[in-house]
Amino acid sequence: MIIKGARVYRDHQFTDSDIRLQDGKIMEIAPHLEGVDVIDARGLRALPGFIDIHTHGGMHVDVNHITKESLDSLCRFFASVGTTSFLASVMTDTHEKTLQLLDLLGSESGKARKGATLLGIHLEGPFLSPAYKGAMPERCLKKGDAGLLEEYLQCAKGNVRYVTIAPEVEGAIPLIERFHDRIPFAIGHSGADFETAMRAIRAGAVSTTHLFNAMGLFHMHRPAISGAALLSDIYVETICDGRHLHPATVALVLKTKGWDKVVAITDCIMATGLPDGEYQLGQDEVIVKDGDAKTPEGVRAGSTLTTIQALRNIMAYTQAPMEKVVPLLTENPAKLIGVWNTKGSITPGKDADLLLVDGEAHIKATIIGGRIVYKEHT
Repeated sequence: MIIKGARVYRDHQFTDSDIRLQDGKIMEIAPHLEGVDVIDARGLRALPGFIDIHTHGGMHVDVNHITKESLDSLCRFFASVGTTSFLASVMTDTHEKTLQLLDLLGSESGKARKGATLLGIHLEGPFLSPAYKGAMPERCLKKGDAGLLEEYLQCAKGNVRYVTIAPEVEGAIPLIERFHDRIPFAIGHSGADFETAMRAIRAGAVSTTHLFNAMGLFHMHRPAISGAALLSDIYVETICDGRHLHPATVALVLKTKGWDKVVAITDCIMATGLPDGEYQLGQDEVIVKDGDAKTPEGVRAGSTLTTIQALRNIMAYTQAPMEKVVPLLTENPAKLIGVWNTKGSITPGKDADLLLVDGEAHIKATIIGGRIVYKEHT
């Protein structure tokens, strides 16, 4: 397959070129390529497929209640809204339910589908602070337990790719020290003070889960976990839906951290892509009104954001061109979870996961593994 005439995103800029895809890989990028199976992409831009490392579902599918069939449905939906690969975020749940989910999602990771690729699992808990649990069930939270985490890793067949942990929870920092060479840890759902958060970072934590949300906030005398995240060199996740963070906060984070250390996530739930109403997030009921998801108690519970909308939002918040924003959804998450050698850029030898978009960042086609899995109906 040859994609002809697109403005191709490479090395943080757009250039006119053609792309040859073969056997699921990007084979060649050059002007005036010839072939039989041609996609006319004149007037469009070719972007690397977006990688969402923090998502709980969409289109009536909740990760904590997922089946093989509903996973296929979720992957097709994600492909239509810009996500070509993702981590399934398993919320804190009962031990039995967690093992069931890890077994299923671990077995299904990496399989070819008619949609987005499940790269693996993001464990959002259970080693979290009760005071900053968000929509997590408090009765299922636990102190740091190396034996339990090892059980989870084995059950998932090595496909736990990312773990959220609260540094102040008993046993959390020793857990990071012991496992950080095997799994990237993000600190979050936490009221840790600045000193404790910095100890977790020195122990090997490399990211922060949804910065400023479900964590102790910055104070001039108490920088807290959020201050540690901003001052250190770790990555920070941001939910750029205009609700979790003010647009000016997004711009401030980018100016403070630098564009290479911010990962745009969706934290999207089963209500994504659907009208307002009552839905589920793990064990909790969620009410969505005007696209804003909250528990009956008024606690914000994930989002209804998509990756392509996140791109448009960040462009609007910062007045930055598309080429500056793209890495937040491609290069940065790929590097964070260790898939940069195969994904995150349009480079010969990497997986043929691409988006064809117009100048306003609306998706015209999604290509995953060298196959068109979504095309806009005109």
